[in-house]
Amino acid sequence: MRPKDRASARRQLDKRLLVLQNNAELLTCPPRGWIKAIREALGMTSSQLAKRLGVVQSRVVAIEQAEVKGTITLNSLERAAHALDCRLVYTLVPRKPLEKLVTERAERLAKRRLESTSHSMSLEAQGVETVDEQVQLKQMIQRLLEKSGSVLWEEGT
Repeated sequence: MRPKDRASARRQLDKRLLVLQNNAELLTCPPRGWIKAIREALGMTSSQLAKRLGVVQSRVVAIEQAEVKGTITLNSLERAAHALDCRLVYTLVPRKPLEKLVTERAERLAKRRLESTSHSMSLEAQGVETVDEQVQLKQMIQRLLEKSGSVLWEEGT
């Protein structure tokens, strides 16, 4: 993917995910899991759900327990959702906007690269940056954002 397309994709995803990032409580799973919470709210027994799934009742209990433990498969979640007349919504929600994650990563990488080539250790030790160093840093960050993709993620954090 070209850098401009990648940046556009990040902005579009950030826009779509904003609602979820700002409403974390929407993503919080009920303590007993979504399957059991919805099944009970519908007034459906585990035996009735088992029949809809085409499994034995003990399998429904195992599915509900696996969801709470975090060991359930997406396939099992999808089947349970369908049996409960629900839709499974699967998403990854970044803790920060994607654009911010990439910019922060580029900043860390640029600082690391500049530090390794810097000859003014005494100024760095005092936490003083010259105007030239600040300009170099901004230029390097911009180059990393414009040109690189996976390169940002190859070096250690």
